[in-house]
Amino acid sequence: MRKIKKKFQKPRSRWDSERIKKENELMKTYGLTKKHEVWKVESILRSFRRRARGLAAKRDKTQEKVLIDKLHRMGLLEKDAGLDAVLSLTSENLMERRLQTFVFKKNLANTINHARQLITHGHIAVNGRKTVYPSFIVTRELEDKISFYRDSNLKAPIKIVETTKTGE
Repeated sequence: MRKIKKKFQKPRSRWDSERIKKENELMKTYGLTKKHEVWKVESILRSFRRRARGLAAKRDKTQEKVLIDKLHRMGLLEKDAGLDAVLSLTSENLMERRLQTFVFKKNLANTINHARQLITHGHIAVNGRKTVYPSFIVTRELEDKISFYRDSNLKAPIKIVETTKTGE
């Protein structure tokens, strides 16, 4: 039987007010529901940074090119970037590559939270396949292939129009 392990590490200091404020701001901006989503993104970036530091110490150009090509395919770096660019990646860079953010930015949803709901309810497809994971990292080749699922009864977001009473 396979042992399931966590894909993130909890922060070392539990009650760091600056970190908590930053995490809450990220959660609100990107429509996250739990802090472990932020911790998972930071863990992914930490592994890329660790790999880049090791490659800088070894001066292995072929492995450096492999890492930069992978990050380019993910949409995090440009093709001609160096290891310094890998070390300067932030959580926001990876959060911008989430499916939830792309659905909102492509105007398939009214709000970032509405985008999450559409994804989890199975209304969004990537490359024609239904995807129910808001944390799905969208690569460069899949950016233009995000749409409503063919069997979904939704085809366009419902725009909420605010009406105000005037003259009464």
